[in-house]
Formats: sequence, C-alpha cells, structure tokens
Amino acid sequence: MKRFVAGESRSQATLFPELLDDFVSEDNPVRAIEAFVDALDLKQLGFNGVVPHATGRPAYHPAVLLKIYLYGYLNRIQSSRRLEREAQRNVELMWLTERLTPDFKTIADFRKNNGKAIQATCRDFVLICRRLGLFSHSVMAIDGSKFKAVNNRDRNFTLAKMKRRAEEIDKSIERYLHQLDAMDQGSAAITEMRTTGLKEKIASLTEEVQQP
Repeated sequence: MKRFVAGESRSQATLFPELLDDFVSEDNPVRAIEAFVDALDLKQLGFNGVVPHATGRPAYHPAVLLKIYLYGYLNRIQSSRRLEREAQRNVELMWLTERLTPDFKTIADFRKNNGKAIQATCRDFVLICRRLGLFSHSVMAIDGSKFKAVNNRDRNFTLAKMKRRAEEIDKSIERYLHQLDAMDQGSAAITEMRTTGLKEKIASLTEEVQQP
C-alpha cells in the first residue's frame, strides 16, 4: 500500500520504554487517583481487609481495588468483568495497580463488602478534584448526571452549595454502583467473542468477507 502511512510489523522487535511509568504522562489523571488513595487511612474509613490475615492465600489490598473503582467511575466502566479486562489490557490501569489483575469476582465482592465506604470515598475524591480544578477540560458524568470541573460560579463555595453538590455526587455514585450490580447479575447474557478455535474462525470470517 504505497503512498499511505505504514505501520510497523507486529513480528518485529520493538524497543518500548523500560519503565511502565514512561507510558503515563505526568499530567495523567490516574496520578491524581494514586496520590489520593495512597493518602487515605482506609481502616478509619471503614474498608474491610486492611489488616491481612496471618494465614491463607494473600488477598489484594483494598487500596488496589479502590483505585480500580475510582478509575471505573471516572471512565464509566460499568461492570466488574469490564474492569477485570481493563486491568489486563489498559496501560493506565496497569500503572495504577502495578500490573495486578484481580478477577471480576474479587472486584464485585469488594463492592459488596465496602459499598458505603466506596461511595463516600468517591464523593470526597470528586469534591476535592472540583475544588482544586483538576480535570479542567473534562466532565465527570454517570447516567446523565454531569459535574463540570471548571465554572466561574462554581468557585464560589458556600456550605449550602457544597452540601447540595455532595448530595448530587452521592446520587451519581450510587447509580454507578447499582449499574455495576445490574450488569454483573446479567453478565452471563453479554455477548463476547469466544476464543476457542479463534484462528479457524478468523480464517472463515476472512473467507466470507472476501466472497463476491
């Protein structure tokens, strides 16, 4: 295909950055999630599993799973299975979790056991982001509830306005968590590509597409 921009061969060795950190820019929002969660006292906030069991299989730290949920909320990822997949393929989440990949059941169980704490923490994160002017060009929205990050009138904070916004954000996060529950319950019906015999199926697909 001459006269077109050519990509690189997938079988050719490529020199990627040695550090995963090099893939995430200094102004990437995931760095704000990292700093926020790392500064929290999760035990005081009511999260379960902060103190590890002395025996048995090691568990994921609640901070890792909370980061996944904050990322999912900001990016409208509305099922535990999708969060699981994103943790496996999304460079931002790989960076955020340090390449940990909890399965969808672990992610869903964390929500089930820490719903109120997750909601309160997400609300505080959104309020802090608004107050500091983070995500200045983005709109954080779930199910039609939009929260613009920068607005001249929004910079005039009163107790009444803060209370009203906190209530709006609480409703938005609650809807998000309910959507996750609904999607997880119906996840068996979600159509996904089956990987069994994928090479043969791709060959058949290609043959059908090429038929006149």
